[in-house]
Amino acid sequence: MTAVLSERGAAFRPMVQKDLPAAVSLYIQYYNQQEGGCWTQDIAYKRVHQVFSREDSCCAVLETKDRLAAFAMGYFEQYDDGFAYNLVEIVVAAAYQNQGLGTAFLQVLESHVRQKGALLIQLQAVNDEFHNHFYGRLGYRNASNLVLKTKML
Repeated sequence: MTAVLSERGAAFRPMVQKDLPAAVSLYIQYYNQQEGGCWTQDIAYKRVHQVFSREDSCCAVLETKDRLAAFAMGYFEQYDDGFAYNLVEIVVAAAYQNQGLGTAFLQVLESHVRQKGALLIQLQAVNDEFHNHFYGRLGYRNASNLVLKTKML
């Protein structure tokens, strides 16, 4: 998959502090324009920085020669029987969607976290056709042993 990224002029690498402004900008652009969000600079920065600065954080970017095309952020979590990677966000710029770039990016990220010792990747996704199609074709399934519980305060 690294070859697929290279063929498309994109490079995978770990996210560093100087990437935060571009990641925040992409986050706001994607969620406000594509999903009808109302993210502001301050709130989006807090969201991205919380994960980036977390202990055992593992964030990555996909950059082209002229800009950030995508980023993923998550962290490792220790369990009694293994090490898991929690994928918190993966954001692909609208201009790069539906071209296989997001799929290749996620597959390279999977390899990267596997090399760091993760036995599995877990994530929360909206339960809709779009997310089920994207993650499903990559082998992600709904967990049957866990359910998300929420309570509004």
